[in-house]
Amino acid sequence: MLRFAPSPTGDMHIGNLRVALMNYIVAKQRGEGFLLRIEDTDKARNIEGKDAEIKELLEKFAIHPDQVLYQSEHLHRHQELAVRLVEEGKAFLCVCTEEELEAERERAKAEKRPYRYSGRCANLSAEEIARIRDEKIPYTIRIRKPLEPITFTDRIKGEITTQPGEVDHFVILRADGTPTYNFACAVDDMLGGVTLVIRGEDHVSNTPKQIHIRRMLGFTEEIVYAHLPIILNEAGKKMSKRDDASSVKWLLEQGFLPDAIINYLLLLGNQTPTEVFTLPEAIEWFDLDKLSRSPARFDLDRLRHLNREHLRRMDERTLSTLFGFADAEIGKLAKLYLEEASTLEELRAKIGAIFAPKGCEGEWGEEMRALSEAILSAPYFEDFESFKADLIERTGLKGKRLFKPLRLLLTGAEHGPELSDIYKYIKSYVTEVARCQP
Repeated sequence: MLRFAPSPTGDMHIGNLRVALMNYIVAKQRGEGFLLRIEDTDKARNIEGKDAEIKELLEKFAIHPDQVLYQSEHLHRHQELAVRLVEEGKAFLCVCTEEELEAERERAKAEKRPYRYSGRCANLSAEEIARIRDEKIPYTIRIRKPLEPITFTDRIKGEITTQPGEVDHFVILRADGTPTYNFACAVDDMLGGVTLVIRGEDHVSNTPKQIHIRRMLGFTEEIVYAHLPIILNEAGKKMSKRDDASSVKWLLEQGFLPDAIINYLLLLGNQTPTEVFTLPEAIEWFDLDKLSRSPARFDLDRLRHLNREHLRRMDERTLSTLFGFADAEIGKLAKLYLEEASTLEELRAKIGAIFAPKGCEGEWGEEMRALSEAILSAPYFEDFESFKADLIERTGLKGKRLFKPLRLLLTGAEHGPELSDIYKYIKSYVTEVARCQP
């Protein structure tokens, strides 16, 4: 089993989507299940509706989980296992207040040393524990720190070993009875039969803790890890929520196709047999071991290039439906503009300008009105040359006085593809296109 485990706490980041894609691809390659696990145990940070948004976005990207699970469904199991660790002496109750812990942190800071929990509650007597429970004194549960370094082999980063003190006595159950991220994650991977975890490298420090938790619980099955390098923004800094392009939702709103976004995210720091491909094609050749260990830099221009290529490959009738039509000719018309437009929103503006009523005012207003009247009363012409000849005869306009206002009337813009090319695809709509605003 492979899994994608997002938290419903904000918009999906492209790094999260990249993780989802790679887990889904490898699950398909290995013939294993793919689990979507919504990590919703931190109720204070959850945003209503974000879980549904996550599922909708995955659907847009053709990522179909075999199972959907909410982590909070395992709350009773998390609590039961934490209590078991206490009973076995592998974890302990901690009654330290936040003020006391903050004082410890400040002392470590003043002494210029890394903060480590003092362990003051690690050896409470049976009488003290009984009093805590009888008097209902708030407590957390901390797992005892490992006595030896923890070593694991990462599929991307190689062998990693913890330094002394790196994994301390850490909290696994909060005072309100909810599990911490590392405990819930470790337990659910164990219970869910997860065999490989692909996630961002910001989780590297969590992995030894999760391995330690499972060892303390007596779990002996190996879970392999692969931590993906971070994505840098165009300035070379770690991509954050302040970068618009970091949001999957923003990219879709800008008119980038899911296929192009998938293509781009799988190209980052990767060796691929071709530059332009689809998700089904990637499933055939994707190799986790070919990913670079170095951070990948996000390049919006390259994404634009890929988006343009996927738009070119799109079925024309399907493309036209994105502009409110069901006509392959309109799809072909949109593709004419791919030299100057690279997203759906940019194409939508071009097509919208063609079909919108024209102002017919200003420098060329008189000529535009004359051409509009001529077109609205003219017969249908199959080819542009016959259409043009009829307009010259009806209006007496020639040269610049013909072509400049005619372009404005037919496209709503001063520049663009050749009018003869445009006419091929709008000839059935020309009386609708060549209308001046009332």
